[in-house]
Amino acid sequence: MNPLENLTQYFRDFPGIGERQAKRFAYYLLTKDATFLANFAQSITTLKEGITECGLCHRFFAHTINQTDSTCDICKDPKADNTQIIVVEKDADLEMIRRSKTYNGLYFVLGGVVPVLEKNPEQRVRIRQLMQRIEGLAGTVNEIIIAMSLTPVGEHTDEYIRIALKPVTEKNNIKISSLGRGLSTGLELEYSDTATLKSALGNRK
Repeated sequence: MNPLENLTQYFRDFPGIGERQAKRFAYYLLTKDATFLANFAQSITTLKEGITECGLCHRFFAHTINQTDSTCDICKDPKADNTQIIVVEKDADLEMIRRSKTYNGLYFVLGGVVPVLEKNPEQRVRIRQLMQRIEGLAGTVNEIIIAMSLTPVGEHTDEYIRIALKPVTEKNNIKISSLGRGLSTGLELEYSDTATLKSALGNRK
């Protein structure tokens, strides 16, 4: 495989990127000088050196040199509303909700979704970690907001989470809600706008 096709294949592995976009990225890099390409390659090589996964919410965040724990700034924020926790599929969804400036509670990144016919859903998402997180917040948190995309897979994942958490939520009298229909059916949460997210959060059910 020639270098151009090899690079295109890597870009095709990115979520939401097809053959045409992947080739566009590869051809764009061919127009850049050696310094740009060297810096680009270096940023990829060192990407994980300054990034840590939060031990509580599982989002990726930039840690400082002197930081000794793996807790992110959101989970440490004393002003955060710890009576609510919102469950999202991925980091991009979390960042979209943060930009909406509508929600000020805790977060949890599920790490994926559960396909309808999946036989081992616990291997696809962090459901055990979510249960542990909710149990650790028992007595404090009173609402879990499930913020999945309004797609068939997202709605199935919503149902799966509700069933999995039922023993914990019923025992601790915790309400489970989902985003309202401010979101259009079929819309990926990551690509929604802030006004739509505000409506969906405000009209959760």
